[in-house]
Amino acid sequence: GAGVCAPIITLLSSFATLIGIGGSILFSMRLGQDNKKEAERILGNCFSLLLILSAVLTFLFLLSKDVLLHWFGASEASFPYADTYLTIYTCGTFFALLSMGMNYFITAQGFAKISMLTTVIGAVINIILDPILIFVLDMGVRGAAIATVLSQAVGAFWILRFLTGSKTILRLRKEHLRPEGRVILPVMGLGISTFVMLSTESLLSISFSSSLARYGGDVAVGAMTVITSVSQLCTLPIQGICQGGQPVMSFNFGADNKARVKEAFRFQFTLCFGYTTLFWLGMMLVPGLVAGIFTSDVPLIQYTTWAMRIYMAGIFAMGVQIACQQSFMALGQAKVSLLLAC
Repeated sequence: GAGVCAPIITLLSSFATLIGIGGSILFSMRLGQDNKKEAERILGNCFSLLLILSAVLTFLFLLSKDVLLHWFGASEASFPYADTYLTIYTCGTFFALLSMGMNYFITAQGFAKISMLTTVIGAVINIILDPILIFVLDMGVRGAAIATVLSQAVGAFWILRFLTGSKTILRLRKEHLRPEGRVILPVMGLGISTFVMLSTESLLSISFSSSLARYGGDVAVGAMTVITSVSQLCTLPIQGICQGGQPVMSFNFGADNKARVKEAFRFQFTLCFGYTTLFWLGMMLVPGLVAGIFTSDVPLIQYTTWAMRIYMAGIFAMGVQIACQQSFMALGQAKVSLLLAC
């Protein structure tokens, strides 16, 4: 039941990246230009926009959750569990969007350790609360959802405390909270490419789930679940590399330090392409060994081994695509980055 909700949660979180990534790019550029007042205005506007989005999305997802769960493959057996998990998680949309979207602005100011700590704190709290709520208090899937929401709430509180405290360079100020079109529209224009990439992954899972269940049965669905998990071991690290490179390129682009921008791009491109090439070699040479990490079922491993070689055949190019797409975003080139994302 919780697994069925995963692509829906990805769809929900893509709205946080829409605002967080787009806003942090402009924020970094203004910092590079030493325009701190405008940077704080972007920070405040993005916070308000996340608040508005969280309210709208909470209403829409609660209203349409039954339809969404059936679209994403919930069966009669799994639907009650998925419905319980998604209902509780959706009620915590504010914390999810805030903790993810505003964390980009901490990284953009150069506080990479604080940004990482925000993620680690939430993960550790979730890991601790899960067994307590699921098993000790016998709350089952409700406990898993509550643990996730509470961990995100702690992360959101941590971020707000930092961005309104004395340690940050630029603060979240109430005079900049009123949304302005001249700020919001460029933010959404830059964030749309990442939003498209993440949201379409969720939409593709609808097609995969329904088609594989119809034509391949449970083995095909199981193989796709393993392959999707393995592919995240490729995409998430290179996305992390690019998220680290983005503020460096945006800041120096704003400061008109072209040599530093080129240096950052070359390093990011080499790292991403090198990693995806090594990953591709592993998938081509030992896919069965990788599949065996996720399951001990021999027929499923054999089927996954065959399917993984096909699915991962061109994954080495993903390093090039994401590195270039994220770099164009960092330089404020919304149209080009959207083209690469599509």
